[in-house]
Amino acid sequence: MKTVLTIAGSDCSGGAGIQADLKTIEAHGLYGMSVITALTAQNTLGISGIMVVGAEFVKMQLEAIFDDIRPDAIKIGMLPDADVMKAVRDVLVAYKASNIVLDPVLGSTSGTELSKKAAREFLKNELFCLCDLVTPNIPEAEILSGRKIGSKKDMEDVAAALSKEYGCSFLIKGGHSSFGREDEACDCLYQKEAAFIEGKRIDNPNTHGTGCTLSSAIACNLACGLTMEESVKRAKEYIGKCISARLDIGRGRGPLLHNLR
Repeated sequence: MKTVLTIAGSDCSGGAGIQADLKTIEAHGLYGMSVITALTAQNTLGISGIMVVGAEFVKMQLEAIFDDIRPDAIKIGMLPDADVMKAVRDVLVAYKASNIVLDPVLGSTSGTELSKKAAREFLKNELFCLCDLVTPNIPEAEILSGRKIGSKKDMEDVAAALSKEYGCSFLIKGGHSSFGREDEACDCLYQKEAAFIEGKRIDNPNTHGTGCTLSSAIACNLACGLTMEESVKRAKEYIGKCISARLDIGRGRGPLLHNLR
């Protein structure tokens, strides 16, 4: 059986983070493992508290996994500070990890800043280079590039610039865009050239954890030996089904239904 490791924060309400990742891995029929980098007190209404796991314990979790069950792919989500980032980097380098997908959690949709600016440089300069794919949404891509994105051409240009600067593939997710057709949700994958991954925008406000889910699904597909473009396409199809299921739980922006294939 193929194995996938998620390195991320815990969402006690089950909609995002470690919990969404493990649900996604299970839905793909793979064996999921987790390294928790932070505990969050959150629900569909927002985040009320964050407790960071110490870097040394993050390292111990990682080493325990790699010394026993080597992951075929890795998804990285919330990394709360530079010390945790360094611990993750050191272990991934030491064990020559591969098939790494990083979802750069720079802030939550509710507006909480999850990764301070001081840690962003470390993230960009020390972790991106280890990854096969980085998956920012449009606001995150704007932060990483220092450029505004107002069109599909901007998405392509920014994805190309980031890929060339950091030496890995980039997927800029168009779900936050206000340009283009109203019913379109288009993502831009840049490897050595750009490929637009088309999809339909689904009228459903309950989209908590979509970034976590998509990056985990991509990691699952890479673990199974699919190409990067095919991994992204299938992950986008999967997340479309999860949103279309229209699960309605909680009083705020609710989560997805993950157990679909």
